[in-house]
Amino acid sequence: MNNKVVAVVVTYNRKKLLQKNIKALLAQTYNKILDILIIDNASTDFTKESIQQYIDNKDIIYINTGNNLGGAGGFNFGLRRAAELNYKFVWIMDDDTIPTPTALEKLIKEDKKLNGDYGFLSSKVLWKDNSICKMNIQKRTKWRKMNNFETVQNIQYASFVSFFIPTKVVKKVGLPYKEFFIWSDDWEYSRRISKKYTCKYVPDSIVKHWCNSNVGADIVDAPANRINRFGYLFRNDVVLYRLDGLEGSFYLNLRTIKYIIKILLKGDNKKQKLHIMLSALKKGKSFYPVIEYVN
Repeated sequence: MNNKVVAVVVTYNRKKLLQKNIKALLAQTYNKILDILIIDNASTDFTKESIQQYIDNKDIIYINTGNNLGGAGGFNFGLRRAAELNYKFVWIMDDDTIPTPTALEKLIKEDKKLNGDYGFLSSKVLWKDNSICKMNIQKRTKWRKMNNFETVQNIQYASFVSFFIPTKVVKKVGLPYKEFFIWSDDWEYSRRISKKYTCKYVPDSIVKHWCNSNVGADIVDAPANRINRFGYLFRNDVVLYRLDGLEGSFYLNLRTIKYIIKILLKGDNKKQKLHIMLSALKKGKSFYPVIEYVN
């Protein structure tokens, strides 16, 4: 498997989107050395039965984790398995990522152009209506989001929606923090990598993200039944910005002030939102997950 690529897809209770994802992966123009590894976070919607034909035909490799590990735990699990199987490259994505036919081909082309000298490559991510997907906009620095989506450029932060990484890099920097469960695992992991390697945005590699709406996650506008989830985000962000020392701490403090002002000026459930955010930030100060490495 030394020269092969494996697409690691983490799924949980979204079998219809997963089916679209698998079909898109099988339709890649660069598919002769592509394997597909489905990491199922113990779905309860009969996900396995819905893709049984692909399992039987050996079009995909299917693994059920046995428990819902969250997105972070699923990617930790999948990256570890891919590295242990000695794939050369790992192509990470969620089950609602639908790659266009040449998405992988363009990533491989950029890899060859760079002669393998990079940390990760990140695709252009569009929403269902072909506009830029706001929740997946890469960042050139913590202070600056990308605003030019048509040229190859250096980036420091990227999401796990079409994240292409050489396995040698995985073995060097370790695995994503499974303890994050959800949110900021991709931001932290990409920044961990970009502190050691040059990383690139590849606009010719295009995928679509079939998320429900084209807005980023924001506690300010979150409905009451989703507020508690933001505890993971703010706790994990303390670990993320700890990577950049005093600059990261300064950035996090400025962002916290901004959120406090926005919550007070806008929306409802102000008291609950402030409590969740501030208590999560406090938890983050004593939250020190340990990097796991592949044997």
